[in-house]
Amino acid sequence: MARKRKNRTHLKGGVASNPGAAEGVPKSFVIKHGQVGSSLAQLVRDFRKVMEPNTASRLRERARNKLRDFLTMAPALGVTHLLAFTLTDVAPSMRIVRLSAGPTLSFRVERYSLMKDLVNSSRRARSMSTVEYLSSPLLVLASFPPPSPTTPPHLTLLMKTFQSLFPPLAPQSLSLSSARRVVLVHYNAERGTVDVRHYLITVKPYGVSKRIRRVLEGASAKSAPSTATAHATLDLGSEKDVADFLLRRRGEPGPSSDGYESAASSASSAGGDDGDAISLADDYVGRNNKKGQKRAVKLDEVGPRMELRLIKIVEGVPGKEGGVLYHEFVKKSKAEAKAQKADHAAKEKLRLQRRKEQEANVQRKKAALEGDKKGKNAGEDEDDEDQDGENDEDMEADEDVISGGEEDLSGDDADDGEGAWDDEEMISEGEDEDESGSESEEEAPRPPPKKLKTKSKR
Repeated sequence: MARKRKNRTHLKGGVASNPGAAEGVPKSFVIKHGQVGSSLAQLVRDFRKVMEPNTASRLRERARNKLRDFLTMAPALGVTHLLAFTLTDVAPSMRIVRLSAGPTLSFRVERYSLMKDLVNSSRRARSMSTVEYLSSPLLVLASFPPPSPTTPPHLTLLMKTFQSLFPPLAPQSLSLSSARRVVLVHYNAERGTVDVRHYLITVKPYGVSKRIRRVLEGASAKSAPSTATAHATLDLGSEKDVADFLLRRRGEPGPSSDGYESAASSASSAGGDDGDAISLADDYVGRNNKKGQKRAVKLDEVGPRMELRLIKIVEGVPGKEGGVLYHEFVKKSKAEAKAQKADHAAKEKLRLQRRKEQEANVQRKKAALEGDKKGKNAGEDEDDEDQDGENDEDMEADEDVISGGEEDLSGDDADDGEGAWDDEEMISEGEDEDESGSESEEEAPRPPPKKLKTKSKR
């Protein structure tokens, strides 16, 4: 018998413990549509991890699903953004759709790297667990020009679009232990592109050498042997003294002659910089990361990494597009833009008119159908009444036939002398005796009936 699979019915992260916190939080769908390769499909799965926990991480697209299917289903589920990846003849493309009225931003993915690519290329790769994805990442917008009359409007809209993808930051109510990840959106003015990076926040002891940090933090998974006996205890079995491990400089066969580490080696191996050191305002995850401790904050990139180029901004959503607000390659004059706006207004007016006509036709058909049902019911009642009247007439006719037959029978008996009873006819004495004798014979006692023999069961 197959094992019953339990479905997860609880919400993710802090939403399960505080349902009211989900109100006003942006939610997203990250999907792929059309024929895409395995690499782009993996990019979609990686970007869902970036958008955790307020995204459908287990959403499965089917080949017959269209983009309008997700657009129709998203508002009922409270989804505010749709990120759709597809593969074009030029390059991969990504669209960010603000539901349910738009706008729609179309990007060309110039370059991208998957999470596994960054892990394989990094010397200090960090393993990600599910705990890091239970809270939303912190958004950092870098190198975007501030909103002003001289700033191009499409850059301001681009910045606000990325800002609306993630929950707003509230420093007064933010828990320090929930700040685990950072999403960096950097605008490159020289190339005209947007770089998207994903980092993991790490906190390390400050002001101590790397070897002492290893003693305090324990052996890392990378330095430990890749067997089942790997543990967090530092292995010093190859050292004669703990000073051989703590005071030896990199590349030296052993500790210095005086038994102490030099100032140069201490300065070179000391972890952290004054710019990286902070005092923890609250307890943080990790060993000895208590409130008030001085720690060095590092960012480890975990991916994915994308370089996006904004191509077009359109009013509305796919299938109900409006005017083009910005285009990277097509530039129109004011007259052309005005004519295009009037054309879109006329199309929208025609669409609303057709919708009203369709609704009126639906109401008319419903009224006609109800009228037909009422007329059919009334006709059935009239047929029942007619049938009742016909049945009454048939019953009366049958009674007449019966009564008439009785009159005919009485008339035939009167006319026909055979078999008629004559009251004046006299009975002879002999006949009377015979009848009396027969009556006496009938009155004689009869013997009791014999019992039937039945076969007894042996």
